Amino acid sequence: MDASGSAERTETFTWTDPRISLEHLPRMSGLEFLTGMRDGSIPRPPMAALMNLDLVDVESGRVEFECRPAEAHYNPLGVVHGGLACTLLDTVVGCAAHSTLAPGFGYTSIDLSVSYLRPITLKHAILRAEGSVVKTGSRVIFAEGRIMGPTGELLATATSSLLVFAVAAPKE
Repeated sequence: MDASGSAERTETFTWTDPRISLEHLPRMSGLEFLTGMRDGSIPRPPMAALMNLDLVDVESGRVEFECRPAEAHYNPLGVVHGGLACTLLDTVVGCAAHSTLAPGFGYTSIDLSVSYLRPITLKHAILRAEGSVVKTGSRVIFAEGRIMGPTGELLATATSSLLVFAVAAPKE
């Protein structure tokens, strides 16, 4: 608590206009797009800044992210809210699917099934999440994801089906 007796905290974050990234989407393969995001030539989406997510590795059909959970992610029970884990898993399965797509194609989640195996707390200073494609397809892609703690303990898993669709080029 501070001198006034308040335990209130604040956090700020900064993001780049998402339209900058979206301009690249129709002209690049998913792997090219995500590689650019990993390398910093394409800005990460605002949600990644908000949730402390960083893309650290990408190859066709596979991605790896890191996430730094914070006290601001805690729920009333004193653990990181399951929504952070769910968002991280949705991100890795979606990006794994995206990494397989040709230019002019995008995806959206059809379903996401998450299993929470252990509570996540601040002792898990850095989470590692991996997403991989189980089966590609021209209309639906199937993927799975996992979140591990800093010592490799499995914290949560997910499976997902993702719909593939054509992305329109931006209007000039």
